[in-house]
Amino acid sequence: MGKITCMVLDDDKIDCLTVLAFLQRYPHLDCIGSYTSAETAMAAIIDRQPEVLFLDVDMPGLTGLQVRQQLLDIPVCIFITAFPEYAVDAFELSALDFLVKPYTGQRFEKAIQRLDEYIGLRRRSDQLSHTLGADVIFIKEGYDKKKIRLDEVLYLEAFNKYTCIVTADRKYTVLAPLNGLLTENAFRCFVRIHRSFAVQKNYVTRIGTADVDVQGRTLPVGRTYKDTLHELAR
Repeated sequence: MGKITCMVLDDDKIDCLTVLAFLQRYPHLDCIGSYTSAETAMAAIIDRQPEVLFLDVDMPGLTGLQVRQQLLDIPVCIFITAFPEYAVDAFELSALDFLVKPYTGQRFEKAIQRLDEYIGLRRRSDQLSHTLGADVIFIKEGYDKKKIRLDEVLYLEAFNKYTCIVTADRKYTVLAPLNGLLTENAFRCFVRIHRSFAVQKNYVTRIGTADVDVQGRTLPVGRTYKDTLHELAR
């Protein structure tokens, strides 16, 4: 993967420097600007068009949420804030991740892993498409189409506009949001357990209070999806 251009906006200088220090651990992330004023940052972001924004939320003048609303054409936004109550609003603005201060290097690394995966999908987006049959999905791979039986799919994982279709031996990606796929009749056997995951209940091997196991892989259950645990247990 080539360089990924980033910009950082946080009105607290120490917090801004913290993000910059973490970014230096990842040579493929190219920080092309850091700012402590939203008004100053806006012009630079519009001019330089980074792929990723690391945004604080609670700032004087324009908030991070307002900045994101005006810059939805920037592919990726990762919010970093001390206020977890903004999470719902952030994800409604297509945030890729939401870090709550203070955060650890391990948590930051998890966000970067998610970023790398998403940017990789985005850069291959011209190769991603799918068509549905009664019980199969055909996924474009270069000039070929791969046929996948839906009863072999363990779970679906959302990445903004993309969905990863996970089988026992590999992942496939389609340029379609998870919400859209789940409205298709072919995916009626999948149960949504999280904003990012839907599972095929036949493959669920353990049901916990906050997560489930799908063929040895542990997936989280979102707080708003707790009621679906009863459906999985049927």
